[in-house]
Amino acid sequence: MTSKTIMIQGTTSDAGKSVLVSGLCRVLLRLGYSVVPFKPQNMALNSAVTIDGGEIGRAQAVQAQACGLQPCIDMNPVLLKPNTDIGAQVIVHGRVDSTMDAIAYHERKPALMQAVLESYQRLQTRFDYVVVEGAGSPAEINLRDRDIANMGFAEEADCPVIIVADIDKGGVFAHLVGTLDLLSESEKNRVIGFVINKFRGDIALLNPGLRWLEEKTAKPVLGTLPYLQGFHLEAEDAIPIDKDMELRERHIKVIVPAISRISNHTDFDPLRLHPQVDFQFVGPNSIIPAADLIILPGTKNVRTDLQWLRDNNWISIIQKHLRYGGKLMGICGGYQMLGNSISDPDGIEGQAGCSDGLGLLDLATVLKAHKQLDRVTGKLIMSDTVISGYEIHAGESVGSALQNPALRLEDKDDGAMSEDNQILGCYLHGLFDENEACRSILKWAGLEEVEQFDYQSIREAEIDRLADAIQENIDISCLLT
Repeated sequence: MTSKTIMIQGTTSDAGKSVLVSGLCRVLLRLGYSVVPFKPQNMALNSAVTIDGGEIGRAQAVQAQACGLQPCIDMNPVLLKPNTDIGAQVIVHGRVDSTMDAIAYHERKPALMQAVLESYQRLQTRFDYVVVEGAGSPAEINLRDRDIANMGFAEEADCPVIIVADIDKGGVFAHLVGTLDLLSESEKNRVIGFVINKFRGDIALLNPGLRWLEEKTAKPVLGTLPYLQGFHLEAEDAIPIDKDMELRERHIKVIVPAISRISNHTDFDPLRLHPQVDFQFVGPNSIIPAADLIILPGTKNVRTDLQWLRDNNWISIIQKHLRYGGKLMGICGGYQMLGNSISDPDGIEGQAGCSDGLGLLDLATVLKAHKQLDRVTGKLIMSDTVISGYEIHAGESVGSALQNPALRLEDKDDGAMSEDNQILGCYLHGLFDENEACRSILKWAGLEEVEQFDYQSIREAEIDRLADAIQENIDISCLLT
């Protein structure tokens, strides 16, 4: 069996590649085909643990859901997780391969292309369709040499390409014409058409521009996706800006510091969407509002982001918050920050050394090369409610605080709860995804009457809403011939 392949590339980052791949996957599944997502190279701090015990980009896990599949390592064979502005952890086939700077990584790309093609070829033998997502833009001239993420892969796989652009950002025609103009002749020839994303208004006003674009480029516009008000799909990497969040009465305030290397911020999507939660990411140099619950998130560089908290006045705010009876949580790296110290003797996340923690839980953490990757289920001890989630961390924590664990998993306890019941820390990502677990934590944080809120159903419904929009507005016949 050899599958059909279509690749979605974009004029810019955040043009709509991940969204279009997710929607196309669901459409093809509806039409009765077996379909799988694929991203040769991803750079993201939002990741997921796969069914085969590896780590891939979070967006590919969402796309797997759109296909009715469990995520596997072949869906994203190369994942880059930046830990500095010029360096990243390189994950190949789900496992940590190395840490290197951008120049060294660029030199290594030809070897990594082989890993990419191995995964692609395995998927080809199992599915009717492989829907491939590019990264950034194919017109990044400085990265064209040795490219494995965009046209470099498309040329190797000899697959057709659709280019998507976001009209909501402005300059959509310049983006599309300029991108096409910067491609080589063979790359131009494999572009089968354009999709315009996030259009608002009367399509009649856009049509003259679409006709001009088709005449100028000799490429068809396959469709225009409307702006979907309030649409939610887990973000690949960037922290979402909630421009469309409905204004309504909220009953509890939750804030999360938007630290410099925040990872897996999709943990908080159920809180962002919950009708009773006023949720806010608080960036650098921002006024930090009063809240019922402060959550310290995961991070790819815990010692650097601990210093970020100190530099941005979070320490005094947290201390005041606790004095006034507020609740505090730490997840993964944020949990490590709650302890007495974080040691990185081998320079796993950056410069080797040791940093004092916040001293709020009696535990100490040592970062080690082996990364813990697990999908787990268990119970939240304070309410005996079922939880599920995943662990992605390189640290081991020890100390007396662990004698009062927060979670009881299948084969171990995890995390800690302070004696006064004000502070909860754990390594588990995805803790809010399950309705009852989210409900229990919001009650602990002070919300007396918590409404039923099924995040899993919302996530599924949003994928279906996207697929409906694609079927109504995009000509996908070119994929089926």
